[in-house]
Amino acid sequence: MKIRKHIVVFSGAGISAESGISTFRDSGGLWEKYDVKDVATPEAWRANPTLVLNFYNERRKQVLEATPNAAHKALVDLEKKFEVTIITQNVDDLHERAGSKNVIHLHGEIRKSRSTYDPQLVYKIKGWELNPGDRCEQGSQLRPHIVWFGEMVPEMERAQDITSTADILITVGTSLNVYPAANLVHAAPRSSQLLVVDPNEVNVDGLQNVVYYKDKAGVALPVIVEHLLANY
Repeated sequence: MKIRKHIVVFSGAGISAESGISTFRDSGGLWEKYDVKDVATPEAWRANPTLVLNFYNERRKQVLEATPNAAHKALVDLEKKFEVTIITQNVDDLHERAGSKNVIHLHGEIRKSRSTYDPQLVYKIKGWELNPGDRCEQGSQLRPHIVWFGEMVPEMERAQDITSTADILITVGTSLNVYPAANLVHAAPRSSQLLVVDPNEVNVDGLQNVVYYKDKAGVALPVIVEHLLANY
C-alpha cells in the first residue's frame, strides 16, 4: 500500500486578504482605526472590555461577509491525493468553509467565544455579535476566542510536531516575520520541500529546498496544486 505524502500548509493574512479581510498593514483597513494595544491585549480587555468586544464584532461581521477564494478552494483539492494539515495564523473560518477538513488555528477563532473564568469553555457565536452580559455556563463574561498579543500560543507545540512530519511544506500569505509562529518552518525535516507563496518579500534565510512563487495566493496555489496532483 502506497503511503500518502503529508503536506502541511502554513497560511497567513495574505490568503484572507484576497477575500477582502483586512490585514494589519492595509491602508484604510479595520486595524488602522485602532491601536493594537487598545483592542488586542489582555490589558485592553481589563481596561475597556466593551471597546474590545465592539472591535471584534466588526471583524466578525467582516468575516461573515467574506467568502473563500481560489486559494482556499485549491487547498481542498490537495486532499484528493495527500494527507493535508493546514496551520493558520488567521482567525477566520475561510479554510473550513472552503472544505478543508484538518485546520489548526494558532491565534484563535473569531467565530467562537470562551469563558474568562475557564478557558476550556468555548462556544460558537451565533451571528456576529458578542456583547457585555453574554456569559458562560459558570456565569463569567465571554471574551473572543482569540490569542491576544502577550498571551501564550496554546497550539504551538502541536503545530511544531505536525510540521516535523511534513514531506512538503507550503507557506502562503505570510512574511515569516511574526513570531513565534514563523519558527514553524524550522520544524520541518531538512529533506522536505518548501514552497513559498507571496507577492512580497519573504524571509527565507537559512532555509533549504525552497521554491519561491512571487505571486498572489489565488493565482499561484491553483497552479501548484495542479502540479502536485499530476506529479506525485
